[in-house]
Amino acid sequence: MPSQTTTAELIEREQRVLYPIYRRIPIAIARAEGCWIEDVEGRRYLDMISGIGVNALGHGHRRIIEAITGQANRYLHVSNLFYQEPQILLAERLCQRTGYAAVVYANSGAEAWEAALKLVRRWGHLHGKHGKVLTFTGGFHGRTYGALSGMEKPLYKDGMGPFLPQMQVLPYNDPDALEAAADATTVAVGLEFLQGEGGIVEAQPAFIERLAALRKRYGFLVIADEVQSGCGRTGDFFAFERYGFRPDIVTMAKAIGGGLPLGAVLVAEHLLGVWQRGQHGTTFGGNPLACAAGLAVLDALDEGVFEHVRTMGALIRHRLERVASTFPTLVRSVRGRGLMAGLELSEDASAVRDGLLERGVIANATATTVLRLLPPLIITAEEWAFAEEALSAVLAERAMAQAVAATTPS
Repeated sequence: MPSQTTTAELIEREQRVLYPIYRRIPIAIARAEGCWIEDVEGRRYLDMISGIGVNALGHGHRRIIEAITGQANRYLHVSNLFYQEPQILLAERLCQRTGYAAVVYANSGAEAWEAALKLVRRWGHLHGKHGKVLTFTGGFHGRTYGALSGMEKPLYKDGMGPFLPQMQVLPYNDPDALEAAADATTVAVGLEFLQGEGGIVEAQPAFIERLAALRKRYGFLVIADEVQSGCGRTGDFFAFERYGFRPDIVTMAKAIGGGLPLGAVLVAEHLLGVWQRGQHGTTFGGNPLACAAGLAVLDALDEGVFEHVRTMGALIRHRLERVASTFPTLVRSVRGRGLMAGLELSEDASAVRDGLLERGVIANATATTVLRLLPPLIITAEEWAFAEEALSAVLAERAMAQAVAATTPS
């Protein structure tokens, strides 16, 4: 049944009490199930953003709900002063699956990134490396100071400095720029192998080959940010797996928590002696409720989800390329891998995003001109057909508007 409270009423109430830092989608959500969201007036929307990658298994997944309920009946929080089986079980599974030696828990991707920065700095001090940490344009690692220090986005940074020293942001996918900046004092290089916020942009093989050669030459560490691209989003557990390259540290969050706040840093064996007890910690990181949900996520992923992502990813890629060929003046390129897809447009993507919303499809605009599509990994061909029909209709309208504008005297 629809809620007795309207969207307009909730918007008005929020404006009185919440600091306005978000650009909200004008939907007040009443409930969600699978790939669908229902607002307080009873309208249904196909969710093509998955809580910005968090709800990888859709909304209300049975395994996750059962795991949360079961753990809630045992205990919710006891602090990291105690040994907790959910933490240990999840860490065991993550190490077994990925081959990394240890896990450091956090509450979010930003906190995982901060922990990774602290770890590489501590490692640098122990090994006489006091130079820069190198990151790249288009990267997004969070809104904390360490994360912002490795990003170039003025909107997130203007008037909020100073930021951390010894951080340098380089052009993404530019091997020569990386080689010019790296030297024997370099502590680490951090990157997304598939950028999300930056517009669904993949690292080029030649770029990663140069990165591997420079790491061998100078002995720095490499941090892979898999917060959005991890946990099966690309059809592999991590996006970096396609490159035959193994980072020293991996940060993850979003999907692994199944909807609860959970982040993790995966650490290679040669870094196990860097931190001593008490040099890093968190009150809530590895919360048992979130860890129980994380175990359920891993269980569910092993039930054919990776194969489904590859199949649906190939289908959606093919269909998006057909859409692009239908609207060549509007769609510049199709980007992404698996169920992390994007359409690069010749105009601001917000108009297409808004048109999709009017037709019952929730998508996102990023990097100004890119329509970002992050559907739940369980999306069906029928659900995609619904989204594609809406997308084609919106693009037809935008192409017509472009044509009219081009023939209208200025």
